[in-house]
Amino acid sequence: MQQPVVSHQLKLGVLIAFTTTEVCVGKISMLKIQRSANGRVVFTLSGRIEAEDVAELQRLLDLEGESNDLTLDLKDVTLLDRDAVKFLARREADGVQLENCPAYIREWIERETARKNRRKRSNAPKRSARRQTD
Repeated sequence: MQQPVVSHQLKLGVLIAFTTTEVCVGKISMLKIQRSANGRVVFTLSGRIEAEDVAELQRLLDLEGESNDLTLDLKDVTLLDRDAVKFLARREADGVQLENCPAYIREWIERETARKNRRKRSNAPKRSARRQTD
């Protein structure tokens, strides 16, 4: 069960979202999101990013509007799942910068992007090998 606690006071360095997720064995995973702005908007993420957190992250990015200077700082991310990796890959493709991205996350994003590109190519209509005659 996810219980987000969100403050809409988007001030410099203020904690704006904190989510906890209870797991069957009673273990709690947390994602802390902190926003700062100084010419560009940076969301510093700490903890675990799981599928349940993706919607909240997207909502926060959407609140920023059409800003071209959005950055997700991943330095303190400890764990993430495939849905979170796909989200990060999509946001990066949309122009969001990924800062302090750990090597294992970067590699995973690149694999997901390559997999998506292979699927696009395999689903593309095949060109006819027949030549048209006049």
